[in-house]
Amino acid sequence: MNYNIYFSHTDTTKKVVQHIGEKFTDNKNIDLSKSNLSNYIMNEDDFCIIGVPSFGGRVPEIATIRLQQLKGNHTPVLLVVTYGGRAYEDTLRELKDTVEKLGFICIGATTLIAEHSIVSQIQTKRPNEKDYKELDAFIEIIKQRLQNIQPITNIPGNYPYKEYKVLPMDVIASEACIKCGLCAQNCPVSAIPLENPKQICMSCISCMRCINICPIKARQVDPVKLETISNKLKTICDPNKQNEFF
Repeated sequence: MNYNIYFSHTDTTKKVVQHIGEKFTDNKNIDLSKSNLSNYIMNEDDFCIIGVPSFGGRVPEIATIRLQQLKGNHTPVLLVVTYGGRAYEDTLRELKDTVEKLGFICIGATTLIAEHSIVSQIQTKRPNEKDYKELDAFIEIIKQRLQNIQPITNIPGNYPYKEYKVLPMDVIASEACIKCGLCAQNCPVSAIPLENPKQICMSCISCMRCINICPIKARQVDPVKLETISNKLKTICDPNKQNEFF
């Protein structure tokens, strides 16, 4: 069995992981944003693709917590990290360390440029056709590696990892909100009360999922904070940043 495992706050990481999974047969999707996961045990003849976005150079904390519900048994895994063009810093190293402790063998990894989840003008519409062509070429290499399982070691990142910080973006619900509850039902950290979806709890991780999923676009980031972070990111995000494959 091949498992597509992802934490995907705005669906980009999900699309990338599932794109890879389509190149293999017998796929099962595991969404790490869901809290009611069963304990999965993967065997050495299974193959997993695990993808997460980089949150400030780290694996989203909630994704790490959910990953720890899984168990590998010398199970080969391909790691995927998506990020908005600034830097993924310790994300890939942390993800590799996490899954190896769970019994997985990392046979490959990639870091892919993706449209920034907060400031969509940065790396707009990435990954694009060129990105996917590069990814497809790498998938063929992974298929060959599956014939002779060997762990890779050349993963960038530092340990101890950098401090985990979440940008408090202050998501606002406008009067247009119809209280359908879709945002509350899909918030990965249950930061939105179902009975009052206009309210946001302190546990919000600024993942932008509620904004992305709102059917009438009634939610937005505080405009002042959005402008501040947008101006900062435009100066530090490299528009020519390339995907990396390991």
